[in-house]
Amino acid sequence: MKLLILGGTGWLGGHIAREALERGHEVTCVARGTDVPEGVTLVHADRDVDDALAPVAADSWDGVIDVAMQPGHVRRAVRDLAQATQRYIFVSSVSAYPDHSGANPTESAPVFEPLESDTFTDMAEYGAAKVACENAAARERLGSRATIVRPGLIGGPGDPSARSTYWPLRFASPSNPEGAVLVPDHPDFPTSVIDVRDLAQWLVNLAELGSEAPTGPFNAVGMSTPLAQHLTIAREVAGFAGSIVVKKNEWLRERGVSQWAGTKSLPLWIADDSMRGFGAWSNARALEAGLALRPLQDTLRDGLEWALAHSSEPGVPSGLTQEQEAELLAEARL
Repeated sequence: MKLLILGGTGWLGGHIAREALERGHEVTCVARGTDVPEGVTLVHADRDVDDALAPVAADSWDGVIDVAMQPGHVRRAVRDLAQATQRYIFVSSVSAYPDHSGANPTESAPVFEPLESDTFTDMAEYGAAKVACENAAARERLGSRATIVRPGLIGGPGDPSARSTYWPLRFASPSNPEGAVLVPDHPDFPTSVIDVRDLAQWLVNLAELGSEAPTGPFNAVGMSTPLAQHLTIAREVAGFAGSIVVKKNEWLRERGVSQWAGTKSLPLWIADDSMRGFGAWSNARALEAGLALRPLQDTLRDGLEWALAHSSEPGVPSGLTQEQEAELLAEARL
């Protein structure tokens, strides 16, 4: 199979490229960067430029996988590649859904109105931008030759956000001599992580199906897991023998602890119950279409192994630093 990846120097794109190479496929990546796996043909291009895909548009491809965020990138890609491929797979996001309450957890849930502009800079427009990208691929030119995949939180080894590696790394490296770890008191809040390797494998599977691939959309999300269970698994893979200090949502917010991700945060924790559905999207349709998920234990264990080898300070770019957690724990014990 001749596979064209629009991207390939980022985390997910790199995993897709390596997976395809391991299967013996011929892989070409179009990207601004240069860090592609050995064996990939790199076409260096800036997709902000109108004719950036000219070097690959005249060729024919068994599959194209696009991980773009900007609608203009996808609009130009389907314009230039519509006649060049049997299957165009666009990697969207569950952020395409405005309602994350959990009231409608399937792909039939309403999505944002598509962003009209070709570009966005405000992350508040991210969901609408992804819908615009979906529409450009599936509705405007490619029709049944387009497959739409909407991942949730992607995790595992190399996680650049640290959302999936923070907890096992924190349990493996407590910030204090007592070995205590600060956790939020929101045990039944749903979490969901899809391993980057599982997502990459499935995307390549879909590309291999060519014209026989299903169109979706598919929620490519991990199994919904209560936060307390997620933390229990993280403790187990870390071999944690210390104690946990549980604090209420209000206590954490009053002390400036951020939710979900970012600096001075507790990853995966969201105090707002109107967001319970973010970790509870149904993946039944994707599983039926061949998505295979490894156990969460494997994702967290392998993510921990990677983080221990690559990070000297848990909590960067997401989570609490050692110093921040130690200060909060000291206050919690007063």
